[in-house]
Amino acid sequence: MEIDNEDKEKLRFFIKTGIVVLSFLAICAFGIKYIPKALSVTNLANARELPIYCVNSPEKKVALSFDAAWGNEDTADILKILEKHNVKVTFFMTGGWVEKYPDDVKAIAAAGHDLGNHSENHKHMSQLSKEQSIEEIMKPHNKVKELTGIDMNLFRPPYGDYNNTLIQATREAGYHCIQWDVDSLDWKDYGAKSIVDTVVNNSHLGNGSIILCHNGAKYTKDALESMITGLKDKGYEIVPISQLIYTGEYYMDHEGRQFEK
Repeated sequence: MEIDNEDKEKLRFFIKTGIVVLSFLAICAFGIKYIPKALSVTNLANARELPIYCVNSPEKKVALSFDAAWGNEDTADILKILEKHNVKVTFFMTGGWVEKYPDDVKAIAAAGHDLGNHSENHKHMSQLSKEQSIEEIMKPHNKVKELTGIDMNLFRPPYGDYNNTLIQATREAGYHCIQWDVDSLDWKDYGAKSIVDTVVNNSHLGNGSIILCHNGAKYTKDALESMITGLKDKGYEIVPISQLIYTGEYYMDHEGRQFEK
C-alpha cells in the first residue's frame, strides 16, 4: 500500500510529537528522582548546630564539671576533696562570680583545674545576637585573663540554652561550646545519696561522659567524695574537659557526641 504525501506529513508530525512528549516525561521523571537530594542538601545547610554533650572515647574517661554562678561557701571544701582524691575537674564561672570571688578563681587555677566560661550575666543566650553573645563571652574571659593569665576556651551556656547563633559566636570567640550528658540534679536538693546514685548509676554514663554539678548546690559537697569513689570503682578515670574533648578535626552526631576524624 502506497502512502501519499499528505499521510507522510501526518506520520512525521505524530513521530515528532511523540518524541517531544517522551522527552518531556523523561525530564520530569529525572527531576522528581533528584528532588529529595536537593532537599536533603537544603536541610543540611539549615541543620541545627550542637554543642559538645559527650565524647566518643575509646578509654574509660569521664569529666566532672561545676557551674559557679552564685555563692562560694563550699568551694574551698570541694577543692580539698578533689585534691585528696587527686582529681582534676572543670569550673564554669560567670563574670559576676569571678569579680566577687577572685581568690577562689586563683585557687582553682593554682590547683590545676580547668577554668571555664559561663557568661558574664547568666542570660538566656539564645535570645541574644551574635555580637551580644560574643560580648557575654569575652567579658569574663578578660577578667580571668587579668587574674590568672589564662585564656579560657571552654564555654557553657547558662540554663543549657543555645542556638546556631550562639554556637557560631563561641567558635568566633575561640571557644568550644560544652553541655553535659549526665546531670547530677544536685540543684534539686534531694540529698547527697540521691546525687551519688543519679550520677554513678545514670543510664547515660559511659566513656566520654560530661557530668554537670554546681559548686553552690546544697548537698554537692557532701556527695562529692562518694561520687568520685563510685566512678572510680566502675573503672572510670576523671579528667578535666580539656583533656576529654577533641580539639583538632572532629565531627558531631545528632545527639551532640563528639567524634575524632
